Amino acid sequence: MQAPTFFFTGFPGFLGSETLPRILKLVPEARAVLLIQPKFLDLSRRKILELGLEPRVSLVQGDLLKPGLGIEAAELARLQSGAGHGASSPITQIFHYAAVYDLGVKKEIAYAINVEGTKRMIEFARGCTHLERFHHISTCYVSGRYVGNFKESDLELGQKFNNYYEETKYFAELEVQNAQKQGLPAVIYRPGIVVGNSVTGVTQKYDGPYYVIQFVLKQPKVAVLPKLGNPKQSTLNLVPSDFVVEAISKLSQHPRAVGKVFHLSDPRALTIEQIVEEIGRQTRRKILSVPLPSGFTKAAIAAPGLKQLLKIPSETLDYFTHPTQYTSEQTTPFLQEIGLSVPNFADYSRVLIDFVRQHPNLRSQAMT
Repeated sequence: MQAPTFFFTGFPGFLGSETLPRILKLVPEARAVLLIQPKFLDLSRRKILELGLEPRVSLVQGDLLKPGLGIEAAELARLQSGAGHGASSPITQIFHYAAVYDLGVKKEIAYAINVEGTKRMIEFARGCTHLERFHHISTCYVSGRYVGNFKESDLELGQKFNNYYEETKYFAELEVQNAQKQGLPAVIYRPGIVVGNSVTGVTQKYDGPYYVIQFVLKQPKVAVLPKLGNPKQSTLNLVPSDFVVEAISKLSQHPRAVGKVFHLSDPRALTIEQIVEEIGRQTRRKILSVPLPSGFTKAAIAAPGLKQLLKIPSETLDYFTHPTQYTSEQTTPFLQEIGLSVPNFADYSRVLIDFVRQHPNLRSQAMT
């Protein structure tokens, strides 16, 4: 019997890089093939060496946006069916991480990578003769600005979107769900807003709540923060990266995972007010919330001078008034089976803040 082969996109991105060694540890007989853009080839080789995975991992140069993923025809045949000269084990599972994770992404880039790239991956998957599972990394925020509870079974609810990131992740997941109805053995994962590791604080980039942390740390003992909407009511669904990668790794091999949508979100998500209070407590700041109209605040921080000073993308402010809550009734029993639960933000917020203090200049741009 041939060893299983797992195909990854999105390496050396943060979540893909964190998941890969866990998957290979869970399935010790497996090997992995990583689709790498040429510009990330050297970085990927260094990362594989750093992870100590070089005997079990091979890299193939390609591009999500090209036919056949830009992979040479003979190599493509070997990957999909194990056929041809130097035949190897065909792909049995695909982990599709590649996407633009950037709230301010331009429409053309978002559609090209997130939607068209996913279509290419589905086309590639359909040619894999031994495919058992197609793992698609989506986001809870395919909900857009849907008002109320958003369930794992929800998707097409006529929602409006905050930005092209949300919109294109929605259309990408729609492609996967439609392919699923036609027989694609898909598993869909919807993380909340992913922050750093709950134990080490390590993250690859700053976005989301990190802008608030950085903004507060720049101020003296009394810090001022805009108050938008109703901070007692709006929630921000934060999940640490170690929970997300452990959940994806273990759920990916769960015998009943195919056909499921998993909400990797916090069922006890804190309100904006609670998060701000926690950041104030851990930074030893008294935070004064000043009520301001959302439109005015977005326009102000997008102005050239203030934008350069504050370095807060105006798109972030939409999440201070986000009207959606994420339920996880279908996911929770699976998490209980694999012994996982979402850590409380209050239990790891200090770790995140300490990491920001120690690494103030970490980039906030997405890898594309």
